[in-house]
Amino acid sequence: MAQPTVSIITVCYNAERYIEQTIRSVLDQSYPYIEYIIVDGASTDRTLEIIARFGDRISRVVSEKDAGLYDAMNKGLDLATGEYVLFLNADDKLHATDTLQMALSHCKQSDVLYGEALLIEEGGRPLGLRSEQTPHKTPRRLTWKSLRFGMTVSHQAFIVRRTLAVSYDLRYRICADIDWMIRCLKHCQTTCYTGLIISDFRIGGTSTQQRKAGWKERYRILRHHYGWLGNLFSHGYIVLRYLLGSRHRIGGS
Repeated sequence: MAQPTVSIITVCYNAERYIEQTIRSVLDQSYPYIEYIIVDGASTDRTLEIIARFGDRISRVVSEKDAGLYDAMNKGLDLATGEYVLFLNADDKLHATDTLQMALSHCKQSDVLYGEALLIEEGGRPLGLRSEQTPHKTPRRLTWKSLRFGMTVSHQAFIVRRTLAVSYDLRYRICADIDWMIRCLKHCQTTCYTGLIISDFRIGGTSTQQRKAGWKERYRILRHHYGWLGNLFSHGYIVLRYLLGSRHRIGGS
């Protein structure tokens, strides 16, 4: 049986600090059937110089101004030709050299393959699995309803069949990724938990203003998909979970 091609898309802008790590994690994969696409937002630092070092090992490179992160991600989707699509941020990386090989061997012919993300700090020190460090536990059976309490699967650990990957909704500026995953899952018939760490996910600081704006936008998204009553219940649970988690962190500090 022919092995599927995986289109990996990295969107970046002025990413000179980490972009080489991201690129190498893709190009060093033992799985040979990879289409690697980089969409750059017309960087003004050394990002393009670093990308150029890898020459024709990168399938497509586009560098032009865009209308924001999700517009650039839509450009990547339009360029992709592989059977599957994975988005990998410019400061993240695939966890191991055999990550794709193992994932595709474990999950054959599924519409979605998903797994864990390892949180790492700015300097690269691992902090533990996202599912262990946050309230979002990775479900062993993933459906579109699994995201009613939030992002239960990291965006960088979600591999979806390209023909089922919808465009990002550009009305959302902060949380379009959770809307995208829900809509993708609504089109999917089969999902498969790989049991693997798919990506190392670098965490950074988020301003209070952006966090509050993200909460409001996520509320709108979840209300759209799950209805106002179901969303009211879900957000009551989310707020309670957050408050209990904050008290636990304070008590344990």
